[in-house]
Amino acid sequence: MSTADSWPQEDEPAYGDDEELPGFEEDDDLEDEPELEPYEDEDSAGEPPQLAGHAPGELAIPDDVHALQGVPHAPGRGVGIVVSRFNGDVTNRLLESALAELDRVGFPRERVTVMPVPGAFELPLGAMALAKSRRYACVVALGCVIRGETAHFDYVAGEAASGIQLAGLETGVPVAFGVLTVDTLEQAMARADKGGEAVRGALEMADLFSQLRAASSSRG
Repeated sequence: MSTADSWPQEDEPAYGDDEELPGFEEDDDLEDEPELEPYEDEDSAGEPPQLAGHAPGELAIPDDVHALQGVPHAPGRGVGIVVSRFNGDVTNRLLESALAELDRVGFPRERVTVMPVPGAFELPLGAMALAKSRRYACVVALGCVIRGETAHFDYVAGEAASGIQLAGLETGVPVAFGVLTVDTLEQAMARADKGGEAVRGALEMADLFSQLRAASSSRG
């Protein structure tokens, strides 16, 4: 028997139009699966939705351990702010937010140094220079990188982040990362208050380092 005789032709269906495929009979007894209702935590019922990328709750430290925790208040030395001029509409707002937070904690403006640099790529060098001067209790780096059509965003954002971290690691001076890395200008504008958040982090770390130095001196 030839292959042509044993297999249906391309224009000939393997089964008749009215013939059901074996093993696929309809079962009238099957019911539709019930739809699962979305999970909702009873403790969070009625609360506003959390921001993407953030988990709710705060760190809980047991009472039976010694905790060393910084407080974001005005330090004894100055505060240095290095800020990018590029994307100025955004960085102006970041700087305003940072200065407003310093005002809130009672830090005098005359002890604040602001160092503008061309762009986010130059932020690490500016932060390193301020930190190495030993004139500042902490340094805050402010900038904005908006994704474009090329890989330029990835290089600038990555190098800015690693360089700013390196400035703090090499000098031992707290350096806060207040650089927005976003996809659109609208996202940047919605996060322009992050300058104040960066200041709070820098002040807290400066106070923490001050406590560590005081503890080391008392033991010595």
